[in-house]
Amino acid sequence: MSAVTPIRSAAVNGTRTAASRQLPSGTDAALRPLRAADETAEVLAITRNTVQAAMEVLAGIRPVHQLARRLDPRCLAALQHRASLIRRELARSASPSLARLHKNSVVRSVRICEVAPGIYEASAVVVDDVRARAVAVRLERSKQVWRVTELAVG
Repeated sequence: MSAVTPIRSAAVNGTRTAASRQLPSGTDAALRPLRAADETAEVLAITRNTVQAAMEVLAGIRPVHQLARRLDPRCLAALQHRASLIRRELARSASPSLARLHKNSVVRSVRICEVAPGIYEASAVVVDDVRARAVAVRLERSKQVWRVTELAVG
């Protein structure tokens, strides 16, 4: 576990930062459109967290329904099916390498590309106890919420 470093306010060090500046009067932060950098950072974070959670589902340490808000129904069903196949094979086989499959997965890197306004495709490298694997993700914005419409785990 790592310790959390508190965020210093602008009053502490006497300088004004972008985060401490006030919005013009009459402007609501929730209504202001995201800048490209904000959207890119948001998509990167969503991709990293979703891929990590999907690997935990495949490892059997996270219930699949926790991803229901992020994944579309078809992707959720495919992930659930793959997780059940892995559990079934684990029950049938006594292979030690199969038992370590998807365990201790860590997302090493994420790359994203905007293919159209509101649509991103991403790739991630995930390393677990047995091997490294690639994960491909397609995210689409619908009703101001990012949804994963494609998830392919290699």
